[in-house]
Amino acid sequence: MVNSGNWGAYLSFLVDNTLNYGVIHQNDMSQPHSPRLLDQVRQTLRLKHFSLKTEKSYVHYIRAFILFHNKQHPRNMGVAEIRAYLSHLAVEKNVAASTQTVALSALLFLYRQVLQIDLPYIGEIERAKRPERLPVVFTRSEAKQILAHLDGINHLVVSLLYGSGLRLMECLQLRIKDVDFEYQQIIVRDGKGSKDRITMLPTSVIEPLKLQLQKTKTLHQQDLSLGYGSVQLPYALERKYPRANQEWAWQFVFPSWKRSVDPRTKLVRRHHLYEQAVQRAVKQAIQQAGIAKHGGCHTFRHSFATHLLEDGYDIRTVQELLGHKDVKTTMIYTHVLNRGGRGVRSPLD
Repeated sequence: MVNSGNWGAYLSFLVDNTLNYGVIHQNDMSQPHSPRLLDQVRQTLRLKHFSLKTEKSYVHYIRAFILFHNKQHPRNMGVAEIRAYLSHLAVEKNVAASTQTVALSALLFLYRQVLQIDLPYIGEIERAKRPERLPVVFTRSEAKQILAHLDGINHLVVSLLYGSGLRLMECLQLRIKDVDFEYQQIIVRDGKGSKDRITMLPTSVIEPLKLQLQKTKTLHQQDLSLGYGSVQLPYALERKYPRANQEWAWQFVFPSWKRSVDPRTKLVRRHHLYEQAVQRAVKQAIQQAGIAKHGGCHTFRHSFATHLLEDGYDIRTVQELLGHKDVKTTMIYTHVLNRGGRGVRSPLD
């Protein structure tokens, strides 16, 4: 018998095993040792160097797609079923446009990359509406107030988000070798769109950052003395340079306070600082500062771009610092140049 406290976990176990063993193999009875479908998806995603977050997201939507169609094998479905599922997300689930796009990307990946099925054009989908909204931006005084309510490593991380225009994960995944104090620059490796770029290193964070690196080095030496000290390396570098994962240059600038099991390799390593810890600290700081804006870590990146444009810097320069592929993406921040209704003086004033 399964007690009531474990009933939800037991149901989840049954669903996963039904998908992995029953439904997925109904057309593969002649090949009992072939990999399960969801495992094939994971293997293909890792082969193409997708992030762990993308892997989890794609697997989630592929599983949901199969369950939505009563556990039919994807080979027995096609464009009509994909269209029905995506329309269901938009109409009944009322998801955001970005969520629907991710679900579509997951299903296209399943058919084209895993099942090797070339789907025709998928049209007539009920699309979730993408609202045209301006980004939330902190004023300079608001940014300083929030930073004043942060301390320690959270203060340093958020200072880099605001002072360098980094995304949160770009900051947390920084390696020692990518911080250049002499040229006062940060090299962002494998950023969004698998692109590298260079951004500024604010003068005000140089000393706190050097102190952070001293603490990180002490922690790394302790790990090495205990038989640990390795870090995850991108792509196939770990095979090419077997001992590079223990070198100081490859360590994270912001390591986690505890070691953990790598979900892919199952090795015990010290990963970078957990992003949700910083996000919670920022949310709390915004509340303590009494700022009535729906902002977070990414708002500091918006504020970085906005304040540079306010100071008269060229939009192309801001585009390069942010790593935008198209200048049109950067132009959304030019709304700050149109203060008070495009600079028009109100008749009330």
